[in-house]
Formats: sequence, structure tokens, C-alpha cells
Amino acid sequence: MKNNATQHIEILFEDNHIIAVNKKSGDIVQGDKTGDKPLSDYVKAYIKEVYNKPSEVFLGTVHRIDRPTSGIVLFAKTSKALARLNQLFQDKEVQKTYWAIVKNKPAKNEDTLVHFLIKNEQKNKATAKLTDFNGAKRAELTYKVIHQFENYFLLEIHPKTGRHHQIRVQLASIGCPIKGDLKYGSPRSNPDASISLHARKINFIHPVKNEPVEIIAPAPNADGLWREANELFAIK
Repeated sequence: MKNNATQHIEILFEDNHIIAVNKKSGDIVQGDKTGDKPLSDYVKAYIKEVYNKPSEVFLGTVHRIDRPTSGIVLFAKTSKALARLNQLFQDKEVQKTYWAIVKNKPAKNEDTLVHFLIKNEQKNKATAKLTDFNGAKRAELTYKVIHQFENYFLLEIHPKTGRHHQIRVQLASIGCPIKGDLKYGSPRSNPDASISLHARKINFIHPVKNEPVEIIAPAPNADGLWREANELFAIK
């Protein structure tokens, strides 16, 4: 019988060095002030059970995605893999692809967005401006409209930087808040409190085997729009 940890996580890729999980919206990647059980604990419990490890499990968190966002989260199973993956991220040698569903069509079908962001710690919210200002961090992404639903649009996004709430605030700044994202201007929430932002794909060179790795995550099938997107862009 599967235990709680095994039931909770959807593994997309695993070898001796790394493990990638398709995070559900609502899960936190690491522990925070809420005290809710983080995804990292579920992954540790899974490794402990499946590999019958008697001692404490090593698991390194390589990156994070926002709590209401779904999609790929990568963990390191060894300290060597963690150090090398951290370097890959620092050197911007990891390519991340996101999907976002928006109500309003962008003015251009594809474009590069550059903003300067500052984070409000108290409100846990970022503000974007088009010109540099004191304390701001440069944020860049490219997007492309890849599908039109009946009332919404599906964007494919490639962030070039990794700023706090970057995709959310940059899309909101061009009048395209993400569906369900009340914090950045969506008029209503999604029924499950998610936002329609999904970490779809990640490409990098394996930290130990030195081979190219591509991992793709299906979007949450319980949502009709995401289900349509999954069917349209089925993982071969």
C-alpha cells in the first residue's frame, strides 16, 4: 500500500542524483511560517520508504515556485548534485518554460518584457516599473501566445531572470493578469485558490552525467482549461 508521501507526490524524473516533482498548487516547497508540511518533507519521506533508508535522507532544494503555482520543482539527492545545480542556476544555464492563462490578449503575440521590480516584504508583493529606480532588480522574460481558449489565452513564457513574482507582476503590468491571481489584478479567484501559472518544462545539463535533461510536467487535469492545454500539447 502506498503511504501518504507516495500518494502526495507526482514524480516526473528520478535518478541517483536528482528528483523532479510536479508540484500541486497550494503546496509549499520548503517550510515557512504557516507550519504546513512542505513538499520537501514529502519527497524525503518517499525516498526513505522506497529505498528503505535507515538514516536521515539528504535532499537539497534547488529552486522554488510560488505556493499557488503548479509544476516542476527540482531537488538534489546528493550534495555534489546540489552544488553543481546551484551553479547552473547561478550561471543562468537552466532554461525554464512556464504556461500562463490570461483573460486579456497581449498587444503583441510575442514579445520580450523588461521591468525593474521592487519587493514589498510586508505585503509579499512586487511592483514593476519600466525604468530603473533605487533598489530595483531588473527582470526579463519572453512570452508567446500559443493558444486561444473560448474566453482566455494560453501564453508560453521563458523567464530570463528569477525575480520574486516576476511572471505574475510583469504580465499584470501589460494588462494581462494571470487567471485567479487576485494579488496582481485578476477580478476573481480560481475555485481551488490556485493561479493559472504552471512550470511546464525545464532543460539543463545533468550535474553528474553531463548529459542534456528535459523534464515536462502536465498541467493540473482537474481544471478544464489546463486539461484542454494538456490535450493540445500532449507529451509525446
